[in-house]
Amino acid sequence: MENTTAQKEKLSFKEDFFRRLNEVKATRWVRFGIVAVIFILWVAWMGRPLLGLLLFLLFDIYITGYIPFTWWKKSKNAAVRSVMSWVDAIVYALILVYFVFCFIGQNYQIPSSSLEKTLLTGDYLFVNKTTYGPRVPMTPVHFPLVHNTMPVIGGNSYLESPSVKYRRLKGLRDVELGDIVVFNFPAGDTIMEKVQNPDYYTLVKMYGREAVLSNPDELGRQIYRPVDRRENYVKRCVGLPGQRIKIVDGVIYLDGEEQKQPENVQFNYFFQSSAGYFDDAQWEDLGVAVADRGFYQPQPGDNAILESLGFKKGNNGEMLPIHVAPLTGSMLSKLENNPSITKIYQVPAPVGEFLFPEITASLWSRANYGGDSGLWIPKKGSTLRLTPEAWEIYQRCIRVYEDNPSAELRSDGKVYINGEPTDYYTFKMDYYFMMGDNRDNSLDSRYWGFVPEDHIVGTPWRVLVSFDKDKSLFNGGIRWNRILKDANPDKK
Repeated sequence: MENTTAQKEKLSFKEDFFRRLNEVKATRWVRFGIVAVIFILWVAWMGRPLLGLLLFLLFDIYITGYIPFTWWKKSKNAAVRSVMSWVDAIVYALILVYFVFCFIGQNYQIPSSSLEKTLLTGDYLFVNKTTYGPRVPMTPVHFPLVHNTMPVIGGNSYLESPSVKYRRLKGLRDVELGDIVVFNFPAGDTIMEKVQNPDYYTLVKMYGREAVLSNPDELGRQIYRPVDRRENYVKRCVGLPGQRIKIVDGVIYLDGEEQKQPENVQFNYFFQSSAGYFDDAQWEDLGVAVADRGFYQPQPGDNAILESLGFKKGNNGEMLPIHVAPLTGSMLSKLENNPSITKIYQVPAPVGEFLFPEITASLWSRANYGGDSGLWIPKKGSTLRLTPEAWEIYQRCIRVYEDNPSAELRSDGKVYINGEPTDYYTFKMDYYFMMGDNRDNSLDSRYWGFVPEDHIVGTPWRVLVSFDKDKSLFNGGIRWNRILKDANPDKK
């Protein structure tokens, strides 16, 4: 052994290099070849030729072994070899997962009912990032498998520096009308540590900025999050860049053309049964989730109005129970064919909600939105005339999303960017209008505005597994009929 070691020490670099090549097993060459091809394709996809230099590192890892990554294999301590073998396997797996999650796709859980019945609360989806092209990670250094907050101990799971400017790799296609899209919540750039719903900006509208920031005991501290670390939302794309969107009685119009409603679109309805309250079996048969089952409690003086709308009183002279729930067209038909149902009435949209943009809040509602001409959705390369009215609508896009923090509307009625008066602005990104299919129970673009292209994560491909939180695991808690179901059945 000593003679062999001495002989190796006397070899020149060239001789040692070829010795190492000769000692490599054929199977390891095959593994390196596969990894090298994948790596070269990834470098080409990234469009960064200098990354190709890392191929030399891969060659050393798999073939020559000059860098002692596997030093532990030669250790005389069995415990070291055992522990490090596990560490090696875990690190390898985490690196693989990192690249898959960043550039191919990842799992996503549906947390709310905003897309019922298309996607259900408790669905776990595989989100495909290659369809629109994956974003190059903007905060590349982060704790594996954690989105923005460290489990148990709390705090950020990522480093804000180094950061990478937004860039998207080439995908299969652009976002299309009707796509279900996962994206980072645009209004999630600023949050309150202890309360994320309602979001910071809604809290400010409700209570005022000073009241929000001066209440750390209840709301926590103010936190800023970079784009790719904002909460993930999932909605349907109902408006594309450059289009004008308006909603009339819940029906969407784009550039004046009526759009077909998704099959599972839902609206809230009041309904009344001569048999009294619905029990769990009746709600279950109708298909309404526990979280969406509600009752309307009439206020003093409401009975006359309710009777004029057709709601009935019981034999005791009191108003029969009034149920409220979101219903699809098929669910509505089922109610209409139920002989015990005495009245069905669509819940009118409330007035005075905190809609986007603020200047229209008193004029528009979630069911009648966009005014006579519709709301224009910004398009990359399009130029907008910056009137005071236009500024009120598009200021967040210009200041925040397109990184012009100095932009402001001054008392002379002109917009200033970097201290210079500006009459026109040309957008740098495409924007989208997103809405949930559960139209009356979805906080979407009608409330917080446009989704910039750099916030787009991907589109759901399949439902991996689905759990019904209202049932036990062995009594219907697993929705077997949803496993590997198409996550966007309206798109064919």
